[in-house]
Amino acid sequence: MAARREVEIVALHVSPVHAYEGRPADGPRPDPEPVSRDHVEIRAGLGIAGDRYFNHPAHRNAAVTLIAVESLDAWPVDPLLARRNVVVRGFDVDALPRGTVFRLGSVRFEVHRPANPCAWMDAVIAPGAFKALRGKGGIRCVPLDDGVLRVGTAALAIMSA
Repeated sequence: MAARREVEIVALHVSPVHAYEGRPADGPRPDPEPVSRDHVEIRAGLGIAGDRYFNHPAHRNAAVTLIAVESLDAWPVDPLLARRNVVVRGFDVDALPRGTVFRLGSVRFEVHRPANPCAWMDAVIAPGAFKALRGKGGIRCVPLDDGVLRVGTAALAIMSA
């Protein structure tokens, strides 16, 4: 039986381009369109429709990233600055081991690896964020189902660990 809890999806992020490329001192590349969404379309094995990692062979097992907003609470910033696709409140996603299958809303995901922070975090969040987010930068997952995620309350269930 799956352990089930209610969480809040506080933000959803979809960007067709990498904003954090090059040197942090040069600043991020502007997004060609707003990245915040009220819902996203998930495709099994492919990722989030419209995102830079959708159907990208090198990222098939890491196409969707999640972070707990609590990891960012030390800084009064927009949680989308971390550039994670799904920002949740009420669950420590970093505690999920590799291989864990969980359901968020109607979509099952499999955890493949940590979403480690990069040096850009010091430039876009605050000095020291890169070091502070080590071990709390979120997770990279592969979606196992097609579905839609929406900002708001959602059920989260651990299927297997």
